[in-house]
Amino acid sequence: MALLLFGMCFFFLQPQGMPSRPTPGDTRIFTSPSPIYEPNNIPHPNGTYQHLPHTIIIGVRKGGTRALLEMLSLHSDIAVAESEIHFFDWENQYEKGLPWYLNQMPFAYSHQLTVEKTPAYFTSFQVPERIYNMNSTIKILLILRDPIERVLSDYTQIYYNHLQKNKTYPPVDSLLLQNGKLNTDYKAINRSLYYTYMENWLRYFPLQNIHIVDGDYLIKDPFPEIQKVERFLSLSPQINASNFYFNKTKGFYCLRDSGRERCLHESKGRAHPHISSFLLEKLHDYFYEPNKKFFELVGRTFDWL
Repeated sequence: MALLLFGMCFFFLQPQGMPSRPTPGDTRIFTSPSPIYEPNNIPHPNGTYQHLPHTIIIGVRKGGTRALLEMLSLHSDIAVAESEIHFFDWENQYEKGLPWYLNQMPFAYSHQLTVEKTPAYFTSFQVPERIYNMNSTIKILLILRDPIERVLSDYTQIYYNHLQKNKTYPPVDSLLLQNGKLNTDYKAINRSLYYTYMENWLRYFPLQNIHIVDGDYLIKDPFPEIQKVERFLSLSPQINASNFYFNKTKGFYCLRDSGRERCLHESKGRAHPHISSFLLEKLHDYFYEPNKKFFELVGRTFDWL
């Protein structure tokens, strides 16, 4: 009897295992259960709480992540974290732990989904595993544009950042071309190799947990793309075509919410620099095969070839 009681005590005192996760080199799709984290138990006076995100916009940089977040915020069942938190990609932030991350979240009602956006997550190798360890069933939003357009948008942002600081920045052709060859060491080019990064994400999350928003279509006709996001997140269809209007002055769509109109910051939607046909051909040739691989990986095509 004493031996039986000892055995039972030994069993119940053993530490409970954490959810299984992929091992390096393992290419399977994993769907283990997620650990359960309670919301912050300190309520706001209006009865809201802070929750860890139910969905994360992981990128890509200059793909339209801010526009996507602003459009989602039109939905009453969405609560968005306004700033880019960089919890999973910056070591000094990640070391602060999940309680700190939770405190960066907005206060939300129990029926709302909390959304966080940090575009650098997509291209940071360690991020998928870290998010997986927080919540292996989280829904992920990824917005992508034509890789060449994304490179030029990336360049444009850096160029204007230098301009605002009264600093110079090389012309786009001289930066992207070296001795007549494409400068593949340029970070903006590497960020557009979507296939490489997507392979890493699919080691941790099944494709059905990742919704890819077509950033080029979001610019041209945002409503159908947002409808797809609503369905992916199992949201009621609240956002409608009347929430969008084309601003001829800015040259892109702005938002209309309860009679109030708002547009993205003036830093968004800037005209890209003109590039030579020689550079355009080099970029097209460079991205052709990686784009095809990406299409095969996600089982979907885009207007990038």
